[in-house]
Amino acid sequence: MADYRSRLPVSVMAAGLCALALVAMVVDRRALGERGRLSRVGGAVLDLAAPVQKMIALPFGLTRDTWDRYVALLSVEEENETLRRQLAELSEENLQLKEALVASGRLERIAEMREQYEVPMLPAELVGVDASPWFRSVLVDRGRGRGVRAGMPVISEQGLVGLVTAASDDAAKSMLVLDRQSAVDGVIQRSRSRGVVRGRGTDELVFEFVARGGDVRPGDVVITSGLDGVYPKGLRIGEVTELGEPGSQLLRNATVRPAVDFGRLEQVFVMLRRGPTMELLYAADDAGASEPGS
Repeated sequence: MADYRSRLPVSVMAAGLCALALVAMVVDRRALGERGRLSRVGGAVLDLAAPVQKMIALPFGLTRDTWDRYVALLSVEEENETLRRQLAELSEENLQLKEALVASGRLERIAEMREQYEVPMLPAELVGVDASPWFRSVLVDRGRGRGVRAGMPVISEQGLVGLVTAASDDAAKSMLVLDRQSAVDGVIQRSRSRGVVRGRGTDELVFEFVARGGDVRPGDVVITSGLDGVYPKGLRIGEVTELGEPGSQLLRNATVRPAVDFGRLEQVFVMLRRGPTMELLYAADDAGASEPGS
């Protein structure tokens, strides 16, 4: 009974609205027959019906607008997702294009070096770096399975990188020319003055040459002489940046900036041929490794 009483006002209101709508329709028909002229009662009914019908139609209008906006937002979100995906694809293609251009320039220079030295070269990627104050070396992803052996020179398109010191089946360790134990027989390209390029364990090298008669100037390019039996002749080592003060010593030092930017080094090339000195040094090791059961 209580539910019936609570529902009664709602029923009465609904019936009243229906009756009012019916009256409005009759008034509208009568106005049409009388060419738009309404009586006072008809005008009052019409004035009352307009806001009531507006209130009835308001929820439906709000629902329709909200739905339209929701659908529009879904469409915009889908478009944004498509645009984001297309932008990511374009960015990836742009990055790959830049890498291809960089790689093409490297390969062209390496092809020229292959023709110059007539030595097969194996590309390798750096997978590890040892930059301690005592050792400067890198680990590459090519090893004995690809023909890499200890004593083989390692270069980049910029110049000399170092020397392979150990190799496993799938990786190899290369000592950089920056290492304190590295020593390369070098020559000034301009004057042909010879000396030894040594690593300092830092990002600079030192060129030791005979003080008397040595013709070395800042800006001179230092290359490998090929006389140490380790590296082939003509590999670019670096550029002289500063001369040490002349003294009473037999030798004089010059600071050399490496040709290779080791801070950005990513790819190297192993020269698959050892110099005479390295061949003699590692011949016994290779013979032992090739014996059955070793």
